[in-house]
Amino acid sequence: MANPASLTSHQVRLAARPVGLPTPANWQFTEEPVAEPEDGGIVVKTLALSLDPAMRGWMNEGKSYIPPVGIGEVMRAGGVGRVVASRHSGFAVGDTVAGSLGVQTFARFGGADLKRAGLNKIDLQLGTVTQWLNVLGMPGMTAYFGLKDVGLPQAGETLVVSGAAGAVGQTVGQLGKILGMRVVGIAGGAAKCAWVVKELGFDACIDYKGGAVKDGLKEHCPQGVDVYFDNVGGDILDTVLTRINRKARIVICGAISQYNATEAVKGPKNYLSLLVNRARMEGMVVFDYADRYPQAIAELAGYLKDGRMTSREDVVRGGVDAFPDTLLKLFSGENFGKLVLQLADE
Repeated sequence: MANPASLTSHQVRLAARPVGLPTPANWQFTEEPVAEPEDGGIVVKTLALSLDPAMRGWMNEGKSYIPPVGIGEVMRAGGVGRVVASRHSGFAVGDTVAGSLGVQTFARFGGADLKRAGLNKIDLQLGTVTQWLNVLGMPGMTAYFGLKDVGLPQAGETLVVSGAAGAVGQTVGQLGKILGMRVVGIAGGAAKCAWVVKELGFDACIDYKGGAVKDGLKEHCPQGVDVYFDNVGGDILDTVLTRINRKARIVICGAISQYNATEAVKGPKNYLSLLVNRARMEGMVVFDYADRYPQAIAELAGYLKDGRMTSREDVVRGGVDAFPDTLLKLFSGENFGKLVLQLADE
Protein backbone atom coordinates (compact mmCIF):
# COMPACT_ATOMS: atom_id res chain seq x y z
CA MET A 1 0.00 0.00 0.00
CA ALA A 2 1.24 3.45 -0.88
CA ASN A 3 1.41 5.98 1.94
CA PRO A 4 -1.64 8.20 1.28
CA ALA A 5 0.47 11.27 2.00
CA SER A 6 2.58 10.43 -1.07
CA LEU A 7 -0.49 10.27 -3.33
CA THR A 8 -2.15 13.08 -5.27
CA SER A 9 -5.87 13.12 -6.01
CA HIS A 10 -7.09 14.70 -9.24
CA GLN A 11 -10.63 16.04 -9.20
CA VAL A 12 -13.30 17.54 -11.44
CA ARG A 13 -15.32 20.25 -9.67
CA LEU A 14 -18.46 22.10 -10.73
CA ALA A 15 -17.31 25.61 -11.63
CA ALA A 16 -20.65 27.05 -12.83
CA ARG A 17 -24.19 25.82 -13.38
CA PRO A 18 -24.79 24.92 -17.03
CA VAL A 19 -27.50 26.33 -19.25
CA GLY A 20 -28.32 23.62 -21.76
CA LEU A 21 -25.52 21.12 -22.39
CA PRO A 22 -22.51 21.36 -20.06
CA THR A 23 -19.48 23.08 -21.60
CA PRO A 24 -15.80 23.25 -20.54
CA ALA A 25 -16.58 26.47 -18.66
CA ASN A 26 -18.72 24.46 -16.21
CA TRP A 27 -15.75 22.45 -14.93
CA GLN A 28 -12.65 23.09 -12.86
CA PHE A 29 -9.77 20.60 -12.66
CA THR A 30 -7.92 20.48 -9.34
CA GLU A 31 -5.40 18.33 -7.53
CA GLU A 32 -4.45 17.96 -3.89
CA PRO A 33 -2.41 15.61 -1.67
CA VAL A 34 -4.29 12.67 -0.17
CA ALA A 35 -4.39 12.91 3.62
CA GLU A 36 -4.25 9.93 5.98
CA PRO A 37 -7.72 8.74 7.02
CA GLU A 38 -9.03 9.90 10.38
CA ASP A 39 -10.12 7.40 13.04
CA GLY A 40 -13.08 5.49 11.60
CA GLY A 41 -12.27 6.63 8.07
CA ILE A 42 -10.81 5.20 4.86
CA VAL A 43 -9.13 6.27 1.61
CA VAL A 44 -10.38 4.73 -1.66
CA LYS A 45 -8.66 4.63 -5.04
CA THR A 46 -11.28 5.06 -7.77
CA LEU A 47 -11.31 2.27 -10.37
CA ALA A 48 -14.37 3.25 -12.42
CA LEU A 49 -17.14 5.83 -12.40
CA SER A 50 -20.79 5.52 -13.40
CA LEU A 51 -21.94 8.25 -15.80
CA ASP A 52 -25.70 8.71 -15.59
CA PRO A 53 -28.31 11.10 -17.04
CA ALA A 54 -29.28 12.07 -13.47
CA MET A 55 -25.96 13.89 -13.17
CA ARG A 56 -27.32 16.69 -15.33
CA GLY A 57 -30.10 17.32 -12.81
CA TRP A 58 -27.63 17.32 -9.90
CA MET A 59 -25.87 20.27 -11.54
CA ASN A 60 -28.96 22.49 -11.39
CA GLU A 61 -29.82 24.85 -8.55
CA GLY A 62 -33.17 24.25 -6.90
CA LYS A 63 -35.09 21.77 -4.82
CA SER A 64 -34.96 18.15 -5.94
CA TYR A 65 -34.83 14.68 -4.42
CA ILE A 66 -31.15 15.27 -3.58
CA PRO A 67 -29.27 18.54 -2.92
CA PRO A 68 -27.51 20.00 -5.96
CA VAL A 69 -23.75 19.74 -6.29
CA GLY A 70 -22.37 22.98 -4.86
CA ILE A 71 -20.21 25.34 -6.90
CA GLY A 72 -16.61 24.35 -6.22
CA GLU A 73 -17.55 20.86 -5.00
CA VAL A 74 -16.25 17.64 -6.54
CA MET A 75 -18.83 16.46 -9.09
CA ARG A 76 -21.04 13.75 -7.61
CA ALA A 77 -20.70 10.30 -9.18
CA GLY A 78 -21.19 6.70 -8.19
CA GLY A 79 -18.17 4.48 -8.57
CA VAL A 80 -16.24 1.37 -7.66
CA GLY A 81 -12.90 1.62 -5.91
CA ARG A 82 -10.27 -0.14 -3.84
CA VAL A 83 -9.49 0.68 -0.21
CA VAL A 84 -5.85 1.85 0.01
CA ALA A 85 -5.81 3.02 3.64
CA SER A 86 -8.17 2.24 6.51
CA ARG A 87 -8.71 3.15 10.14
CA HIS A 88 -12.17 1.57 10.13
CA SER A 89 -12.79 -1.92 11.54
CA GLY A 90 -15.29 -2.73 8.79
CA PHE A 91 -12.98 -2.01 5.85
CA ALA A 92 -9.58 -3.55 5.14
CA VAL A 93 -6.93 -2.42 2.69
CA GLY A 94 -7.65 -4.23 -0.59
CA ASP A 95 -11.43 -4.36 -0.13
CA THR A 96 -13.45 -3.43 -3.22
CA VAL A 97 -16.22 -0.93 -2.48
CA ALA A 98 -19.02 0.84 -4.31
CA GLY A 99 -20.76 4.09 -3.50
CA SER A 100 -20.66 7.81 -4.17
CA LEU A 101 -16.95 8.38 -4.82
CA GLY A 102 -17.15 11.58 -6.88
CA VAL A 103 -15.18 12.42 -10.00
CA GLN A 104 -11.75 12.07 -8.44
CA THR A 105 -8.89 9.59 -8.46
CA PHE A 106 -8.86 9.14 -4.66
CA ALA A 107 -11.72 9.67 -2.22
CA ARG A 108 -11.17 10.20 1.52
CA PHE A 109 -14.06 9.42 3.84
CA GLY A 110 -14.49 10.20 7.52
CA GLY A 111 -16.62 7.87 9.62
CA ALA A 112 -19.77 9.98 9.16
CA ASP A 113 -19.15 10.30 5.42
CA LEU A 114 -19.29 6.55 4.78
CA LYS A 115 -23.03 6.28 5.36
CA ARG A 116 -23.81 9.44 3.38
CA ALA A 117 -21.80 8.03 0.46
CA GLY A 118 -23.63 4.69 0.69
CA LEU A 119 -20.25 2.95 0.69
CA ASN A 120 -20.43 -0.84 0.84
CA LYS A 121 -18.05 -3.71 0.18
CA ILE A 122 -18.85 -5.60 -3.01
CA ASP A 123 -18.11 -9.14 -4.16
CA LEU A 124 -16.46 -9.32 -7.58
CA GLN A 125 -17.48 -13.00 -7.80
CA LEU A 126 -21.06 -11.80 -8.32
CA GLY A 127 -20.15 -9.47 -11.18
CA THR A 128 -17.36 -7.45 -12.77
CA VAL A 129 -16.48 -3.89 -11.75
CA THR A 130 -18.52 -2.52 -14.64
CA GLN A 131 -21.49 -4.80 -13.85
CA TRP A 132 -21.45 -3.39 -10.31
CA LEU A 133 -22.05 0.00 -11.94
CA ASN A 134 -24.77 -1.42 -14.19
CA VAL A 135 -27.04 -4.37 -13.35
CA LEU A 136 -25.76 -4.67 -9.77
CA GLY A 137 -25.48 -0.91 -9.27
CA MET A 138 -27.78 2.10 -9.30
CA PRO A 139 -29.20 1.45 -12.81
CA GLY A 140 -30.08 -2.12 -11.92
CA MET A 141 -31.63 -1.09 -8.61
CA THR A 142 -33.64 1.58 -10.46
CA ALA A 143 -34.87 -0.98 -12.98
CA TYR A 144 -35.71 -3.59 -10.35
CA PHE A 145 -37.69 -1.42 -7.93
CA GLY A 146 -39.17 0.83 -10.60
CA LEU A 147 -40.63 -2.13 -12.47
CA LYS A 148 -41.55 -4.39 -9.56
CA ASP A 149 -42.72 -1.90 -6.94
CA VAL A 150 -44.12 0.89 -9.12
CA GLY A 151 -44.96 -0.92 -12.36
CA LEU A 152 -46.56 -3.92 -10.60
CA PRO A 153 -45.95 -6.24 -13.57
CA GLN A 154 -48.13 -9.23 -14.32
CA ALA A 155 -47.34 -12.16 -16.62
CA GLY A 156 -48.97 -11.75 -20.01
CA GLU A 157 -49.08 -7.95 -19.84
CA THR A 158 -47.36 -5.68 -22.35
CA LEU A 159 -44.41 -3.62 -21.09
CA VAL A 160 -42.94 -0.76 -23.13
CA VAL A 161 -39.50 0.58 -22.19
CA SER A 162 -37.96 3.77 -23.60
CA GLY A 163 -34.19 4.15 -23.56
CA ALA A 164 -34.21 0.38 -24.02
CA ALA A 165 -30.52 0.09 -24.89
CA GLY A 166 -29.43 2.27 -21.98
CA ALA A 167 -28.35 1.24 -18.52
CA VAL A 168 -31.77 1.14 -16.85
CA GLY A 169 -33.77 0.14 -19.91
CA GLN A 170 -31.79 -2.99 -20.71
CA THR A 171 -32.39 -4.40 -17.22
CA VAL A 172 -36.07 -3.39 -17.11
CA GLY A 173 -36.80 -5.24 -20.35
CA GLN A 174 -34.93 -8.39 -19.43
CA LEU A 175 -36.60 -8.48 -16.03
CA GLY A 176 -39.97 -8.04 -17.72
CA LYS A 177 -39.27 -11.09 -19.91
CA ILE A 178 -38.24 -13.14 -16.87
CA LEU A 179 -41.57 -12.15 -15.27
CA GLY A 180 -43.50 -13.38 -18.35
CA MET A 181 -44.37 -10.09 -20.01
CA ARG A 182 -44.45 -9.07 -23.66
CA VAL A 183 -41.67 -6.48 -23.88
CA VAL A 184 -41.34 -3.77 -26.51
CA GLY A 185 -38.38 -1.40 -26.43
CA ILE A 186 -37.88 2.08 -27.87
CA ALA A 187 -34.28 2.96 -28.80
CA GLY A 188 -32.32 5.14 -31.20
CA GLY A 189 -30.88 3.52 -34.32
CA ALA A 190 -31.06 0.18 -36.08
CA ALA A 191 -27.99 -1.25 -34.32
CA LYS A 192 -29.37 -0.60 -30.85
CA CYS A 193 -32.79 -1.98 -31.80
CA ALA A 194 -31.25 -5.14 -33.25
CA TRP A 195 -29.21 -5.69 -30.07
CA VAL A 196 -32.25 -5.15 -27.85
CA VAL A 197 -34.18 -7.87 -29.71
CA LYS A 198 -31.42 -10.36 -30.56
CA GLU A 199 -29.25 -10.15 -27.46
CA LEU A 200 -31.60 -8.98 -24.71
CA GLY A 201 -34.60 -10.96 -25.93
CA PHE A 202 -37.18 -8.16 -26.19
CA ASP A 203 -40.15 -9.10 -28.39
CA ALA A 204 -39.70 -5.98 -30.54
CA CYS A 205 -37.93 -2.63 -30.58
CA ILE A 206 -39.05 0.63 -32.18
CA ASP A 207 -36.43 2.98 -33.64
CA TYR A 208 -37.50 6.46 -32.56
CA LYS A 209 -34.98 8.02 -34.95
CA GLY A 210 -37.15 6.74 -37.76
CA GLY A 211 -39.96 8.90 -36.38
CA ALA A 212 -42.49 6.08 -36.42
CA VAL A 213 -43.07 5.53 -32.70
CA LYS A 214 -46.86 5.82 -33.06
CA ASP A 215 -46.99 3.27 -35.89
CA GLY A 216 -44.53 1.01 -34.09
CA LEU A 217 -46.68 0.94 -30.96
CA LYS A 218 -49.76 0.08 -33.05
CA GLU A 219 -47.86 -2.76 -34.72
CA HIS A 220 -46.05 -4.23 -31.72
CA CYS A 221 -48.57 -3.53 -28.94
CA PRO A 222 -51.83 -4.65 -30.59
CA GLN A 223 -53.38 -5.26 -27.16
CA GLY A 224 -52.29 -1.84 -25.86
CA VAL A 225 -49.74 -0.96 -23.18
CA ASP A 226 -50.12 -2.10 -19.56
CA VAL A 227 -46.84 -0.82 -18.13
CA TYR A 228 -44.71 1.97 -19.57
CA PHE A 229 -41.26 2.50 -18.07
CA ASP A 230 -40.27 6.01 -19.13
CA ASN A 231 -36.66 7.11 -19.29
CA VAL A 232 -36.99 9.88 -21.87
CA GLY A 233 -40.15 11.98 -21.39
CA GLY A 234 -41.17 14.48 -24.07
CA ASP A 235 -42.93 13.45 -27.26
CA ILE A 236 -42.39 9.71 -26.71
CA LEU A 237 -44.23 9.82 -23.36
CA ASP A 238 -47.08 11.69 -25.08
CA THR A 239 -47.28 9.09 -27.82
CA VAL A 240 -47.32 6.12 -25.43
CA LEU A 241 -50.13 7.75 -23.43
CA THR A 242 -52.36 7.36 -26.49
CA ARG A 243 -51.92 3.56 -26.37
CA ILE A 244 -52.33 2.72 -22.69
CA ASN A 245 -54.86 0.23 -21.36
CA ARG A 246 -57.29 0.60 -18.49
CA LYS A 247 -55.43 0.52 -15.15
CA ALA A 248 -52.07 0.98 -16.90
CA ARG A 249 -49.06 1.99 -14.80
CA ILE A 250 -46.60 4.60 -16.10
CA VAL A 251 -43.28 4.64 -14.25
CA ILE A 252 -41.56 8.03 -14.46
CA CYS A 253 -37.90 7.19 -14.02
CA GLY A 254 -36.25 9.89 -16.11
CA ALA A 255 -36.71 12.40 -18.91
CA ILE A 256 -33.40 12.63 -20.72
CA SER A 257 -35.05 14.47 -23.63
CA GLN A 258 -35.68 17.41 -21.27
CA TYR A 259 -32.53 17.60 -19.14
CA ASN A 260 -30.64 20.11 -21.30
CA ALA A 261 -33.67 22.11 -22.41
CA THR A 262 -33.21 25.86 -22.12
CA GLU A 263 -36.97 26.43 -22.14
CA ALA A 264 -39.58 25.20 -19.66
CA VAL A 265 -39.83 21.42 -19.30
CA LYS A 266 -42.39 20.03 -21.70
CA GLY A 267 -45.15 18.21 -19.83
CA PRO A 268 -47.46 15.54 -21.25
CA LYS A 269 -50.22 16.94 -23.46
CA ASN A 270 -52.07 13.63 -23.39
CA TYR A 271 -52.33 13.28 -19.62
CA LEU A 272 -56.15 13.02 -19.75
CA SER A 273 -55.59 9.49 -21.04
CA LEU A 274 -54.80 8.70 -17.40
CA LEU A 275 -58.32 9.78 -16.48
CA VAL A 276 -60.07 7.98 -19.33
CA ASN A 277 -58.17 4.75 -18.65
CA ARG A 278 -58.12 5.01 -14.82
CA ALA A 279 -54.36 4.74 -15.17
CA ARG A 280 -51.58 5.78 -12.79
CA MET A 281 -48.38 7.75 -13.43
CA GLU A 282 -45.85 7.66 -10.61
CA GLY A 283 -42.31 8.94 -10.22
CA MET A 284 -39.61 6.86 -8.59
CA VAL A 285 -36.20 7.64 -7.08
CA VAL A 286 -33.91 4.71 -6.46
CA PHE A 287 -32.49 5.99 -3.16
CA ASP A 288 -35.86 5.35 -1.51
CA TYR A 289 -35.15 1.61 -1.75
CA ALA A 290 -31.58 1.62 -0.36
CA ASP A 291 -32.39 -0.70 2.54
CA ARG A 292 -33.59 -3.34 0.05
CA TYR A 293 -30.65 -3.22 -2.37
CA PRO A 294 -29.19 -6.53 -1.06
CA GLN A 295 -32.42 -8.33 -2.03
CA ALA A 296 -32.29 -6.94 -5.57
CA ILE A 297 -28.54 -7.56 -5.97
CA ALA A 298 -28.93 -11.21 -4.93
CA GLU A 299 -31.77 -11.79 -7.41
CA LEU A 300 -30.13 -9.96 -10.34
CA ALA A 301 -26.74 -11.60 -9.72
CA GLY A 302 -28.51 -14.95 -9.94
CA TYR A 303 -29.94 -14.02 -13.34
CA LEU A 304 -26.49 -12.94 -14.57
CA LYS A 305 -24.99 -16.21 -13.37
CA ASP A 306 -27.61 -18.49 -14.93
CA GLY A 307 -27.59 -16.58 -18.23
CA ARG A 308 -31.15 -15.26 -18.05
CA MET A 309 -29.78 -11.73 -17.99
CA THR A 310 -26.87 -10.07 -19.74
CA SER A 311 -25.37 -6.61 -19.52
CA ARG A 312 -23.54 -4.27 -21.81
CA GLU A 313 -21.25 -1.50 -20.68
CA ASP A 314 -19.79 1.23 -22.87
CA VAL A 315 -16.40 1.67 -21.18
CA VAL A 316 -14.28 4.74 -21.86
CA ARG A 317 -10.73 4.54 -20.52
CA GLY A 318 -9.08 7.75 -19.38
CA GLY A 319 -8.32 10.00 -16.46
CA VAL A 320 -10.78 12.33 -14.78
CA ASP A 321 -9.92 14.88 -17.49
CA ALA A 322 -11.93 12.67 -19.89
CA PHE A 323 -15.07 13.10 -17.77
CA PRO A 324 -16.63 16.23 -19.41
CA ASP A 325 -16.50 14.88 -22.96
CA THR A 326 -17.54 11.38 -21.90
CA LEU A 327 -20.58 12.70 -20.04
CA LEU A 328 -21.83 14.35 -23.24
CA LYS A 329 -22.10 10.93 -24.91
CA LEU A 330 -25.22 10.33 -22.79
CA PHE A 331 -27.06 13.28 -24.30
CA SER A 332 -26.07 12.65 -27.92
CA GLY A 333 -27.19 9.01 -27.65
CA GLU A 334 -23.68 8.01 -28.63
CA ASN A 335 -23.19 5.54 -25.79
CA PHE A 336 -24.29 1.95 -26.37
CA GLY A 337 -25.10 0.36 -23.03
CA LYS A 338 -24.18 1.59 -19.55
CA LEU A 339 -21.65 4.42 -19.80
CA VAL A 340 -18.60 3.90 -17.57
CA LEU A 341 -15.41 5.93 -17.24
CA GLN A 342 -12.59 3.60 -16.19
CA LEU A 343 -9.84 5.43 -14.36
CA ALA A 344 -7.62 2.54 -13.25
CA ASP A 345 -7.23 -1.20 -13.74
CA GLU A 346 -8.38 -3.62 -11.08
